[in-house]
Amino acid sequence: MVFAATQNTGAGNGASPHRHPPRHPQELRAGIERLRRERNAVILAHYYQDDAIQDIADFIGDSLELARKAAATDADVIVFCGVHFMAETAKILNPSKTVLLPDLAAGCSLADACPADAFAAFRAEHPEHITVSYINCSAAVKAQSDLICTSSNAVDLVRQLPDDRPILFGPDENLGRWVQAQSGRPLTLWPGSCQVHVAFSEQALLQLQLEHPDAEVLAHPECQQHLLELADFIGSTSKLLHRAEESDADSFIVLTEPGILHQMRLKVPHKRFFDVPGADGCSCNACPYMRLNTLEKLWQCLERMEPAIEMDEELRVRALAPIQRMLEMSR
Repeated sequence: MVFAATQNTGAGNGASPHRHPPRHPQELRAGIERLRRERNAVILAHYYQDDAIQDIADFIGDSLELARKAAATDADVIVFCGVHFMAETAKILNPSKTVLLPDLAAGCSLADACPADAFAAFRAEHPEHITVSYINCSAAVKAQSDLICTSSNAVDLVRQLPDDRPILFGPDENLGRWVQAQSGRPLTLWPGSCQVHVAFSEQALLQLQLEHPDAEVLAHPECQQHLLELADFIGSTSKLLHRAEESDADSFIVLTEPGILHQMRLKVPHKRFFDVPGADGCSCNACPYMRLNTLEKLWQCLERMEPAIEMDEELRVRALAPIQRMLEMSR
């Protein structure tokens, strides 16, 4: 891990580590609102967060949208309701601000499957390559990269790179294969994947298609190729949401983490949405890391001002350059 939780005793800011969150949901939400005002805090939430967190957040979005919000905020405190690489990114962009993550154990299987030392060895085998890293990676991997991308902008960014340079892409090989097909650029892929997006059952998808033949299939590009071939539309979480709003279809089968269905149902309540279970009907389509954050933990981190993300400055500066390059190229 390249970040740690700071231990804040609460001195000088009114925080008390001995207080407990209100038990009544209405009081809990009111307490979060009060603490948000007192701390001059902004709450950012990913689409994969629990519905209750999405409902109280200041901004909801995918990785690119939230990176932009983090870069632009004038709040003193950023509470990132997502996973640790997202909070790291906010800290990289805002070194002077306090960045809180409600549960420090909210990790990412994809980021964990790409250790910085192993990635360095992989890069050393391809020294002539431009290194493009998906934002779902640690700060230590970002610091080794020439360019960061998200699923929203990966194809466009790869198309902008010089034609005479080979490209190394990591850490998600499924996203990389899709980017390669869409951009027409050959990519050397790091062999990683997201545990959620490889868990979807093809059999369950086919059964849903039989039951709802007019439903449009929406898929995230982190899904495996055989599932993408069954999709009507492929895109990032934000693009899937926009497609649900704009499409003439009145029902959708959604191949991504089911947290996005909350926003889909809010945006187009007259349409129907079905998530696809994992093998054997398991609920492994829900990210266990994203769901570690709760309203109670959100209240507690604002109350105690911890756990806060800390980062070595030299590492932060190296990781900042490819993120800034992404933001500049995405305008």
